[in-house]
Amino acid sequence: MEPLDQSEQLRRFIFFYFMIQAELEAVTILVLMFAFFYLKSRGRRLLLNLNREINTNPLRRDVLNRIIGRGDRNCIWELRMSVDALGRLCELLKVQGGLTDECHVSISEQVTIFLIILAHHKKNRTLQVRFYRSGETISRYFNKVLSSVIRVQSLLFAKADPVLDDCIDPRWKWFKGCLGALDGTYTDVTVSEEDKSRYRTRKDKISTNVLGVCNRDMNFVYVLSGWEGSASDSRVFKDAISRRNNLKIPIGNYYLIDAGYTNCKGFLAPYRQTRYHIQEWANGRNAPRNFREYFNKKHSSARNVIERCFGLLKKRWAILRSPCFYKIKTQNKIIIACCLLQNFIRLTMDSDPEEDMPVEEEHMPIGEEYNAAAQVQDGTIDSVEGSNEWTIWRDNLANEMYNEWRNSRIN
Repeated sequence: MEPLDQSEQLRRFIFFYFMIQAELEAVTILVLMFAFFYLKSRGRRLLLNLNREINTNPLRRDVLNRIIGRGDRNCIWELRMSVDALGRLCELLKVQGGLTDECHVSISEQVTIFLIILAHHKKNRTLQVRFYRSGETISRYFNKVLSSVIRVQSLLFAKADPVLDDCIDPRWKWFKGCLGALDGTYTDVTVSEEDKSRYRTRKDKISTNVLGVCNRDMNFVYVLSGWEGSASDSRVFKDAISRRNNLKIPIGNYYLIDAGYTNCKGFLAPYRQTRYHIQEWANGRNAPRNFREYFNKKHSSARNVIERCFGLLKKRWAILRSPCFYKIKTQNKIIIACCLLQNFIRLTMDSDPEEDMPVEEEHMPIGEEYNAAAQVQDGTIDSVEGSNEWTIWRDNLANEMYNEWRNSRIN
C-alpha cells in the first residue's frame, strides 16, 4: 500500500475527530437526560415523603396524647403505670440508661411503644399502624429501650432486709433473719426446631425455667432467666448460687423455699409429706395437729409472697403469658426487664391497681423437684447442702412456734 500524502492524513484525522466528538456529545446528552429524569423522580419521592412526614406527625402526637396526655387512667390501662411514673422512667433511662431522642422519635414515644408491647403482647405490624412508623423503626427502638432497661438493673433490683427481732408482723415475726422467698416458674418461649427438645417441660410445653427471689415487700431481688425448660430446679438453683453474678446470702440469713428444694443453711424449707398449702388451712378448718403442720402453715403464709410476686408479674405483662417471636436471648432479657419494671412501678406509684385485683391460678409458679449439694465459703452461701445442724434448728423453731400457739389457745 502506498503511503498517504500529508493532506490525506490531515483530512482523515479531522474526520475521526468530528466523529468521536459527535459520539461523546450523544453519550453526554443521554447521561444528562437520565440524570434529569432520575433526579426529578427522586425529588418527587422526597417531596411525597416530606408531605407524609408532615401529615403523620400530628397523628403521632395525637396517639401519644390519647395515652399520656389525658390523665392516669389511659396511661395505666395502656402502659401499666401512671403519667408521673412514666416520666420518671423516661428520665431514668435517659440519664442512667443512655437512651436518647433519635430521628424524630422522642424518648417518651420509644418507651410507650416498648411498654405497650410488654403489657399487651402487641405485634410489630399492629404498632406500625397505630404509631405510623415502619416495622424497622418499631423493632429498632424496642431493642434500644430493652437494652436501656437492662443497663439500669443494678438500680431497679430491690434490696433484701432481714426480719428483725422486734418484728410484729404475724406472717414474719418467727422467721428472724429471713430475707424473703425464692421459687421457680416457667415462661413459654419460641425456639428453633433443633432446640425444642431442650426447652420442653414435663407438661410438654416449650418454656424457659426462671428462678426468682423477692423480699417481703414483693419486690424482685434477683432473677435468673435463660435455663432450658428441661433443666431441673436444682440445676438452675445451683447455678444461681455458684455463678459469678450470683445470689448473695450473708451467713446468718436465709430465704424461704418450697418442699421441692433441700432444707439447708441459707434456705428454709417446710416439712415434706405434711400439709402445707394455704388452701388447706382456709377458713380456720383443719387446725394443725402437731408442730410440723403448724410450722408449714406459717411457712406457707410467708413464702406465698414469691408466688404472688410471680402471679402479679404474669398478670401485668401479657408478653409473659404466651410465646413471642424474638430471638431466645432477647426473650430472656424481656423476662428480666418485666421484673425490673414491676419493681419500678411498685417503687414509684402510691398504689398498684394490678395488685388489688385477684391473680388467676395459671399465673402462679410451678416448681420442679430439687436435690443438690452445698457448702459455705467467704462469708456468703454459694451452694446448698442439707445438714443435721440446720434440721435441728428448724425443729427447735417449729416446736417453739407450735407451743406458743397452743398455749395462746388454752389461755
